[in-house]
Amino acid sequence: MAHKLVAQKLAQIGQSGVLRFYDDLEVAGKEKIMMQLESLDLAMIAELIETQVKTKAAIALPQDIQPAQAYARTPQGEQKEFYAKARARGEELLNQGKVAAFLVAGGQGTRLGYDGPKGEYPVTPVKNKPLFQVFAEQLLGRARTHGKPIPWYVMTSDANDAASRAFFHRHGYFGYNEDDVFFFQQGMMPAFGFNGEMLLVEDDSLALSPDGHGGSLRALYKSGALADMQKRGIEHLSYFQVDNPLVQCIDPLFIGLHDLTGSEMSSKTVRKAAALEKVGNFCIADGRLQVIEYSDLPEELAKSANPDGSLRFNAGSIAIHALRVSFIDRLNAGGHLSLPWHRAEKKVPYVNAKGVTIKPEKPNAVKLEQFVFDAIPLAENPIVYETDRAEEFSPVKNAEGPDSPDTCRRDQVRRACRWLEAAGVTDIPKLNNEPDCNLEISPLYAVSKDQLVAKKPRMVAIKSGQSVYVEK
Repeated sequence: MAHKLVAQKLAQIGQSGVLRFYDDLEVAGKEKIMMQLESLDLAMIAELIETQVKTKAAIALPQDIQPAQAYARTPQGEQKEFYAKARARGEELLNQGKVAAFLVAGGQGTRLGYDGPKGEYPVTPVKNKPLFQVFAEQLLGRARTHGKPIPWYVMTSDANDAASRAFFHRHGYFGYNEDDVFFFQQGMMPAFGFNGEMLLVEDDSLALSPDGHGGSLRALYKSGALADMQKRGIEHLSYFQVDNPLVQCIDPLFIGLHDLTGSEMSSKTVRKAAALEKVGNFCIADGRLQVIEYSDLPEELAKSANPDGSLRFNAGSIAIHALRVSFIDRLNAGGHLSLPWHRAEKKVPYVNAKGVTIKPEKPNAVKLEQFVFDAIPLAENPIVYETDRAEEFSPVKNAEGPDSPDTCRRDQVRRACRWLEAAGVTDIPKLNNEPDCNLEISPLYAVSKDQLVAKKPRMVAIKSGQSVYVEK
């Protein structure tokens, strides 16, 4: 019966071709493609085919693009009192158990030469802890400080869900209470031929790919994660992605600024490394705060400078956000996520009508994604807060070169050195002004520089080339 109902819906939208091999499939194959089709909103698919696939809409840039004004990392003058109130408010919300963490972890470690979820990749300089453990211990450290558990929502993908869950189970959830970890999968979207037909990658499978990090907000709703937050009384969600071990998973000051300003969605920014750095740009566009991709911001604007020579557009997006749970609920009103779709033409292998696999040499298909930062202009009172790249942003994206394991471990050691020196450890060996040793601070001991300073760590002299793990 379910098969006939799906077949009827497909016929209504002109997509019966995806079932052309159905009658010849084994039971497992029939179940597989039915499960894929039942997970799709076919009415939405039909609309997208007409508006996004068959039609290549021109990207219209806003008429008026101005630099965004960010809250400074270090407050000045009267702002100091407001920041003190914001930090206190963030800590109060944590003490009340009203803040949760949201990790986007659907990626694989393929580009790093690792066969498995990226969250499993060993990344710390001394203990080689995997990314998942780095975040788990940091959240546990925060929870212990504030006396309340921090619910942790982990979005996986179809490709790594089972492996990610098994990894957590195998490692005892890194000390986390299993009941406070909520796994759910990112949504998938089919690839479309230019004629609008959904493509098959196998006789029993659609050509599917993740629906973009913006789809995470839909997945929160569809998975029941949002309902779980509401049941727990969670008001704010701290959003971060799996490839950045320097991130503050929960930042009381940032959460407090977000709450006191009445912001529905807040974002962290860093000053760009160069005018054309490949990061999104926070801008005020036609009067609304939003992110314009590096590929869409006109080069003359990207390179434009202030009188002192600094970049005018110098607020780079690093995919760290705070969102009100009520805002996510509002975005999903009526069961449809109110974010725009982005169209990309790609080379997608597919099975043709004769059952032959075709590997195209040029783009043959359209993929559709949604981006989480497109929620910003839909939010009330969105704000941007500037943080320090050296303190909070060193992602692991590439096997070598920039944003690689080597640069990330280097940046972790540099930060640990700064924290220790601030705490009074002054005899750290240096070579060419760089730490000449490996340093790692356990998040279970200190999750911030201020916390480390307050603990006044007692350490024996560190020797050149030594590896030191600070845990007490």
